[in-house]
Amino acid sequence: MLARAFYWLLPHPFLTLLLAVVWVLLQNQVSAGMVVFGLILGIIIPWGTSIWWPDTPRALKLGKMAIYILMVMWDILIANIQVAWIVLTVPNAKLRPAWIVVPLQLRKPEAITVLAGTITLTPGTVSADLSNEGHSLLVHVLHTDDPDAVRDDIINRYERRLQEIFS
Repeated sequence: MLARAFYWLLPHPFLTLLLAVVWVLLQNQVSAGMVVFGLILGIIIPWGTSIWWPDTPRALKLGKMAIYILMVMWDILIANIQVAWIVLTVPNAKLRPAWIVVPLQLRKPEAITVLAGTITLTPGTVSADLSNEGHSLLVHVLHTDDPDAVRDDIINRYERRLQEIFS
């Protein structure tokens, strides 16, 4: 009964916290009033929009998500260096861009969105399209000698972890 009341008031608790933190960060100052107003916004916005969220994700493993975020941040740092090296050393005529179709085992829309966002945030790759059935993702790579290795890396490094997080 208590859990039902909690989820009625806070249908997306993580989003509530995220909105409150973003609000305070946007204000460039931390004060009690800004924190309280951020929490009010964080409660009202998810509650008011919850009817448009058909499946509330509840089984998110936050510890694994924190590890995933750290790994993605590291990958972004390394990819920035790699892209800079490619831009500085590889002539345009020798670039080998590729379109890669990544078959997906993920079925939850939230997990697919996180995967597509991860790919796009990593310099040198962009998620371009999701198949109509949601079973594959089209990815563009700036430069690669082996498109199959890039596909396998996305599946093994990101998708497998997201399956654990969103299962």
